[in-house]
Amino acid sequence: MDRKKKYRCLLLWFLCLDLLAAAWLGYRYLERKIPDELFVSEGKEEQVKNMLDFPLLNFDDAITVSGDGSYLLKARILGVIPFKNVKVTPADSESVMVSGDTVGIYMETDGVLVIDTGEIVSQEGYTQEPAKNIVKPGDYIVAFNDRTVHSKKELLDDLSELGDLQVTLEVVRNGEKIPLSITPVKDVRGEYKLGIWVRDNTQGIGTLTFADEKGSFGALGHGISDVDTGELLHINEGALYQAKIVGIQKGSSGSPGELSGMIHYDAQQVIGSINKNCDQGIYGTLSVLPNQLSLKKMEVAYKQELETGPATVLCCIDGEVKEFDAEITRIDMNHEDSNKSFVIRVTDQELLDMTGGIVQGMSGSPVIQNGKFAGAITHVFVQDAASGYGIFAETMMENVEKE
Repeated sequence: MDRKKKYRCLLLWFLCLDLLAAAWLGYRYLERKIPDELFVSEGKEEQVKNMLDFPLLNFDDAITVSGDGSYLLKARILGVIPFKNVKVTPADSESVMVSGDTVGIYMETDGVLVIDTGEIVSQEGYTQEPAKNIVKPGDYIVAFNDRTVHSKKELLDDLSELGDLQVTLEVVRNGEKIPLSITPVKDVRGEYKLGIWVRDNTQGIGTLTFADEKGSFGALGHGISDVDTGELLHINEGALYQAKIVGIQKGSSGSPGELSGMIHYDAQQVIGSINKNCDQGIYGTLSVLPNQLSLKKMEVAYKQELETGPATVLCCIDGEVKEFDAEITRIDMNHEDSNKSFVIRVTDQELLDMTGGIVQGMSGSPVIQNGKFAGAITHVFVQDAASGYGIFAETMMENVEKE
């Protein structure tokens, strides 16, 4: 009898755990599907109703309206349990010039980025690491003994004057300036060293996503981070250059492919300046005439307009921007990483034959759906080269400077 009772209790516990898990998964599903904010253009108010039409979810009939015309919709589960507020903001439809051109990227950091600290063999033959636990990877050196440091060359010039006296570095760490003191070590060649590995610039290729009528552009759809520290680079200045694809490493399961580009870093090849590097991409201003790029005017789709189903991507693989078939397979309105808001899969056999699907260098390739600019490719799945993540066009547009 006791064994039966214990067995029933165990089944009851499992049932309760299943119900809790189902409730939590249901809550997370709704959280991902119901956006925190919606922009809606005039005459498209019906999209709000369709977007928020979910079983078990009710919205209050009465709404609070702000001075700018936006309003809050209060959602409740089963009409009782408070869930979240959805802000609905009226907005005018925007149009931009979508691209798909391959571009070269060059950025200089704001200060000198610390990659790591290293060991130095002193003149006496001892191994020392003077900067260990003082300077950290991801720090930006902005001053040396009260002298401003703009570049790696300036830092090296300062280091050439080192003696055995303690030096003061001013670094930016997590947005805060911190003074640090380090005592140099004299190495086997008689030179004083601090034991710090640094970098002050980065370069590569990517895809120009769009430009507006004022020449402001957005590209990549994700930020540029340092390959060693993984930290988003703090940039001082940067430029876009004309670039040409010279090779393709085809992607496959477990091995992401890559576009190899040729970039001429001279003034005649500059097509724009970069002034912002953030989680949603790089942004700046074009300096070239529109006829030097493949630009096509298109209306921007709000995120609630996206749907699972057919789409296309614009990208430059063989020197010309072409449109290739694809499919949006999943949409996430509230992903923690805004550059992973939907999943797209390449279905065009021509592109699959050339690249295997999505490869490095295609980040920023515009995604088109129902004749509108819907977003951009940002990532490729390591185990499925045909698929990857994308960012909403609406999110990228929020990073463009408005006058």
